[in-house]
Amino acid sequence: MKLSTRSLPRSIAAAVLFSLALVITTVAGPPLICHPFDIGNAKSLPWVSDGWNLSGNENYDTKALARDTLAILDANPPVIVRMETLRRATLYARKDPLAAKELLTKLHARANRAETAGHPDAFALFDLGYLVATYKEWMGKDQNPAAGFDGYKLVSNALALHKPDPEMEFAAALITLHGPEKDHLEHVQKAVEGSRTDDLLARNLASHFMGNEKHAALEEPAKNTSAKRAVK
Repeated sequence: MKLSTRSLPRSIAAAVLFSLALVITTVAGPPLICHPFDIGNAKSLPWVSDGWNLSGNENYDTKALARDTLAILDANPPVIVRMETLRRATLYARKDPLAAKELLTKLHARANRAETAGHPDAFALFDLGYLVATYKEWMGKDQNPAAGFDGYKLVSNALALHKPDPEMEFAAALITLHGPEKDHLEHVQKAVEGSRTDDLLARNLASHFMGNEKHAALEEPAKNTSAKRAVK
């Protein structure tokens, strides 16, 4: 059966098309890991591989993984820079179980400190939740330090503290790709709507999920932000 979106409200149609695009990307691998995020010239962990995965030529010392990752996250970068940094960290951490556990432990302690002090930190919760989600996607169940954590719940708590945040909605949409479907579609819609005023998010929506005629409705946010830059 051919899906038509002509009779749907524009925002819902965009959400439906975006969801279809997300499903298509899963063929290439886990969505939190196998699709690098565009962060422009922002600082992240060192990366020399041409593709999304480690090439085997890296000489990065994973003993510094927790320290280096926290230094980047504590500099208050955009959420998408956090996502790419934690994606790279997970790829490095898979090679070094001790580094993997240290990073998770420090992010957990960081989030707990803020909450204990009576000032919950949305970004600390997000970082912990997103790392948990990437660990669970890439490290499997055996000896995974993230076992027992709920990454989506942590990200949802972060969103509750920091609304609206379309980039966090984008992250939550990726985490809920395989359900819950209702939550996934809500995150998708908010990310698409927010991309109209967020150039970094619009670029990542474009690079990850567009390029197909069926997804033409999604190109408008990216085009709008590009047009605004040209006028400035």
